[in-house]
Amino acid sequence: MVPLSFAQRRLWFLYRLEGPSSTYNMPLVLRLSGVVDREALRLALGDVVGRHESLRTVFPEVDGEPVQRVLDRSGLRFDVESVPAESVDAAVAAAAAHCFDLMSEIPVRAWLFETGSDSSVLVLLLHHIAGDGWSMAPLGRDLGVAYSARAAGTSPAWDPLPVQYSDYSVWQRELLEGAGTGLAEYWSSALAGMPEQLDLPTDRVRPVVSSFRGASVGFVVSARTHARLVEVARERHATLFMVVQAGLAALLTRLGAGVDVPIGSPVAGRTDDALDDLVGSFVNTLVLRNDTSGNPSFVDLIDRVRATDLAAYEHQDLPFERLVEMLNLTRSLSHNP
Repeated sequence: MVPLSFAQRRLWFLYRLEGPSSTYNMPLVLRLSGVVDREALRLALGDVVGRHESLRTVFPEVDGEPVQRVLDRSGLRFDVESVPAESVDAAVAAAAAHCFDLMSEIPVRAWLFETGSDSSVLVLLLHHIAGDGWSMAPLGRDLGVAYSARAAGTSPAWDPLPVQYSDYSVWQRELLEGAGTGLAEYWSSALAGMPEQLDLPTDRVRPVVSSFRGASVGFVVSARTHARLVEVARERHATLFMVVQAGLAALLTRLGAGVDVPIGSPVAGRTDDALDDLVGSFVNTLVLRNDTSGNPSFVDLIDRVRATDLAAYEHQDLPFERLVEMLNLTRSLSHNP
């Protein structure tokens, strides 16, 4: 048994605070054509769970502290159901709403919804404590390799993973013991005096407890606009992300957020090539503090953003949850710290 990584500990804390919920579920949904070999798929899913320890880890408490316990056997639950095509969306939504018991249940489940003789939908559901957005690529790739092999009557012939997630958890704690002071000093200085919350002229009152309900608003960036944004980024030796971030900071200032605009941004957290093919929760949150004071030109604002972002990336190994504890922020169930 090993301690949780800081990303896992954040999710564990929320799990214990809110109870089992689907808030941090991550469904991978694949529409399949042709006849699916159920047994080959079952074996392939077992192969993938066996390959990645994070997918067969439970999180019991020992002396009041959560630990990672990697199971020898996957214990993966794989359900096969026949579902009318017009009902498959509801079936997928119901599957994605499954509530994991992280203390005793591995954080992954699978469903195969057969909608016809040669059509089906596969739902592979992960809890965020076992994976992140990056994880979906190696997860899907490994499943494809394993299924092809099992359908042909063989075992998947993939190279062993150089490390497992528990190795990363141990490394992260050793890193913070050695370099944690320097990281803490940088972030304490970079965020000194920062507003804890942006006051924007919203038309709805913030709920006392976050509901996690939301929606998406679609819009189109034309090819011409995209090309111009890329050109501007190249001219300022910046990235497209930095240019868009500068635009967002300028917009928030115009909307009344002031000239000190902190923006939270996810970062992959995979700073070593050995982690690229691993399924696990590595993502971290960086606070990118934008200074829009003095009515700068847009290119000057991009230069400011670039300098801020490069420094933040250089110091990205400090977990966000450690930063929140270090700054001793006022905590609230209504918004992120």
